[in-house]
Amino acid sequence: MNPKSAIKGRGAQLNAPNRFFELHHEMRDDFLEFCQKEGENHDNNKTQYLEAFPKTIVNKVTSPDVGMQYSMNPYQGCEHGCVYCYARNTHEFWGYSAGLDFERRILVKKDAPKLLEQHLKKKNWKAQTIVMSGNTDCYQPAEQKFRITRQCLEVFLKYKHPVGIITKNSRILEDLDLLKALAEDHLIAVNISITSLSENTRRLLEPRTATTKKRLETVKVLTEHGIPVNVMLAPIIPSINSHEILPLAKAASEHGAVSIGHTIVRLNGAIGEIFTDWIKKSMPDRAEKVLRQIENCHGGTLKDSRYGARMRGEGKIAEQLNDLVKLARQKYFKNKGMPTLNCKLHDTYKNGQFKLF
Repeated sequence: MNPKSAIKGRGAQLNAPNRFFELHHEMRDDFLEFCQKEGENHDNNKTQYLEAFPKTIVNKVTSPDVGMQYSMNPYQGCEHGCVYCYARNTHEFWGYSAGLDFERRILVKKDAPKLLEQHLKKKNWKAQTIVMSGNTDCYQPAEQKFRITRQCLEVFLKYKHPVGIITKNSRILEDLDLLKALAEDHLIAVNISITSLSENTRRLLEPRTATTKKRLETVKVLTEHGIPVNVMLAPIIPSINSHEILPLAKAASEHGAVSIGHTIVRLNGAIGEIFTDWIKKSMPDRAEKVLRQIENCHGGTLKDSRYGARMRGEGKIAEQLNDLVKLARQKYFKNKGMPTLNCKLHDTYKNGQFKLF
């Protein structure tokens, strides 16, 4: 990608049309040329934080192959800017683009802690692990400003309720005190996503995430304090990070992770256009090869919505990648695994304090 033409610090390099809108904006070359000649900036590239007012915060996950039953997201949109992110498409439901809008217009749910507390106090609610970041990262840069994730963890601790976290940001360590307290009662499990050991690859794929070194250090610190960590090798992208499966698994194991998970990249909805535009600009020498190999994993198309197949793919390339992950588990994680979280305490603490009688 030409550094002069790239939108600095962003994964997507365009705003794909919103499928729900009849009209869309287009950045024309003649306008860009005019701005350049006049010395004007056509795009300030700043992040906007917009407050959202949801009625509920805990979502039931109906997809059978996601690996969670309930999730919650303090933020919609994600400044990390991972170009492959499956959550981009959800931004269209809010009236924005899955491209640059997803990274620059972040919806902030300040009422999330209050809504979570209301949910946990429901008489008919039986404790089941609620995963933070089922859609967008709860430790993205917005967390440094709003601290909504921390407030939610305080609620989980108050009511002794199990919680899972998915993140690719070392900022999670700022809440180590709460995580340690939750771990004492086996109420916390953390999933750290690590896509590549190469910083060059990481910067291209995930421009505003923590470095790989910091993420591995985060795995080590968490495990040293008794907090179980699963490392997500996700997504695996043929000819970009597919050769790193075994080295990534080895590094995760050496830093204390007790298990690994993986997905093979799929580019549903607007993500196909966003990713294709990005790779042709950032990796033009291998763009067609990568796109064709992704298609090979999903029946000849970039997208895949079939339960059971969409996460793991099919065909020879997908088979080889899945076999490598199996080998990595056998080699580095034999007889290891994530523990089952404690769902037995919450009912006693449902009113916010331990029942004496």
